[in-house]
Amino acid sequence: MSIEKNIQIVKDFFAAIGGYDEHDLLALVSDDIKWIIPGRDWPLAGTHHGHAELAAVLQKASSEIEMTYPKPPEFVAQGDRVMVIGVATGTIKATNKPFNDDWVFDITVRDGKIATIREYIDTQALALASEMTTSPRA
Repeated sequence: MSIEKNIQIVKDFFAAIGGYDEHDLLALVSDDIKWIIPGRDWPLAGTHHGHAELAAVLQKASSEIEMTYPKPPEFVAQGDRVMVIGVATGTIKATNKPFNDDWVFDITVRDGKIATIREYIDTQALALASEMTTSPRA
């Protein structure tokens, strides 16, 4: 598959996430998709496998995080890999704490479908925004 087609598949994937069209989204990813979201102590961290886990993590993101993208991402590709570089700002709903996240998604396209996604994100910013404040004991 050409680099241009791989970039378009990834752009279509991001558009489907933005509009949360589950049917279009799942049509763009392999049955055995693997999405690696680094970190701990924030709602989306972990490795997610397959269509069901992909849908679950995106639903969780929608219900637990408010996010905006102040500028369009950049797409850089070579062979079957597409790097998507961007910035997200938002709030973790449970804590009402804001975050600013510079990120890179390393996406592999195999046979015309997204096979793996590995995120490189500001895990500290997201963990701090997810941290619940505790009241001092009296």
